[in-house]
Amino acid sequence: MIDWTRVSELRDEIGSDDFAEVADMFLMEVEETLSQLDSAKHNVAQIRELTHFLKGSALNLGFSKFADMCNAAEIAAATGQIDIDIPAVLHLYTASRAEFEAEYAQRFAA
Repeated sequence: MIDWTRVSELRDEIGSDDFAEVADMFLMEVEETLSQLDSAKHNVAQIRELTHFLKGSALNLGFSKFADMCNAAEIAAATGQIDIDIPAVLHLYTASRAEFEAEYAQRFAA
């Protein structure tokens, strides 16, 4: 669910001391964007824009399965489909975040 290689790369790029702050910022922005999905669910352009943003954020932080789901929704919206399973998107994000938070300290212990 998490691409730990990407997490490690990002951590190396920005430094271990600043990583937590950057990760918190990404998660906050993702959650803000997720909160907009329900009100946008009937607007193809908005769904495409929101899922594109979510995909990019997920890829940056290594949330690979979540990024895949957002990519599929973005592609569907690009073809005019607005069939997005918002509860499934929220569930996968929540599961990804839980895995990230549970395993991060173990993987990158000092």
